[in-house]
Amino acid sequence: MPPGAGLAYPGPMTPGDLVEIALIERLKYRYMRCLDQKLWDEMAGCFTPDAVVAYSGGKYTFEGRDAILEFFRQAMGATTFLSSHRVHHPEIDLTGPATATGIWALDDVVVDASRDFALRGAAFYTDEYVKRDGSWLIARTAYKRTFEEIWSRSQPGPHRLTASWWDTDGRSELPIPDHVARLPRSSIRRD
Repeated sequence: MPPGAGLAYPGPMTPGDLVEIALIERLKYRYMRCLDQKLWDEMAGCFTPDAVVAYSGGKYTFEGRDAILEFFRQAMGATTFLSSHRVHHPEIDLTGPATATGIWALDDVVVDASRDFALRGAAFYTDEYVKRDGSWLIARTAYKRTFEEIWSRSQPGPHRLTASWWDTDGRSELPIPDHVARLPRSSIRRD
């Protein structure tokens, strides 16, 4: 295969490129760990101050690190809200000396014991990263669901499919909880 054929890079990657990619991978893994362990202050260090997120096909969109963290505190802060987010299969491209993009596969499970609710899903994240003061940060992150299914933990029965890449454009059909809908951001999509 000729150099660069079928690759995002014009030539072979350097060892320095691989180090930068590994640092971006660590950033994403830290973001996921902070999410599941409710480490909001540590998570703040993963984002640029003007970061943008668009979760569930854009259903939950927030601009600015403070708005993003408040969303997490409200939506996932209860100790009865248990989650496991696992990302894998990263496709990271360095687009400049201080910029990069990434695509990640996501598998997640949520248990909300206060609502007798469980969710399992899969999605693909698309990210934009910037390097500032020697550290990589998330400038934009978004995911679109491949699928999402929910069920009652106390009543066995069929799971209900609430999102599909193809049928719902990756957007969850679950209603937005009232405590999240009251957040002072007009960017929560209610469709």
